[in-house]
Amino acid sequence: MTGMLKRIALVLLVVIVAILILAATRPDTFRVERTTTIAAPPEKVAALIDDFHRWPSWSPWEKLDPAMKRTFSGPDKGVGATYAWEGNSKAGAGQMKITSDTPAAIGLDLAFIKPFASSCKVDFALQPEGQGTKVTWVMSGPMAYVSKVMCLFVSMDKMIGKDFEAGLANLKATAES
Repeated sequence: MTGMLKRIALVLLVVIVAILILAATRPDTFRVERTTTIAAPPEKVAALIDDFHRWPSWSPWEKLDPAMKRTFSGPDKGVGATYAWEGNSKAGAGQMKITSDTPAAIGLDLAFIKPFASSCKVDFALQPEGQGTKVTWVMSGPMAYVSKVMCLFVSMDKMIGKDFEAGLANLKATAES
């Protein structure tokens, strides 16, 4: 019996070491990207993105906590506009700040405080396409070692990508109405 327990413990140790080694070989950064085409001019789409007061109409995360505390600071929109939130365990807490705002692209710095501290870049590319706008939403950032281990089992793209798809669908519906 003791010999069998030792073998089980050894197998478990080998599996854990293999997972840790495999995680160490994973990329140091992540990138999630989704694109859609919206039947509205770029300036109408940009107005929904570069003004955090308008995010509740399309952001997939705004409805996670109806009692979420929101704080806006800086200019009402564009570079320097800042949006902080604190919500339940689903919404977490964090802050976004617009760092660049041109007719073709809007960039943000995103910092999460809860459920875990992390930071990343968010970019929206707005490209005229016929009578509409091709919108590409990208989030990228560093991958901490713990995240690398987690992503062996669940991909960042699958975790966040579905929210991007829902957000772009909401953005499309809002901009086209």
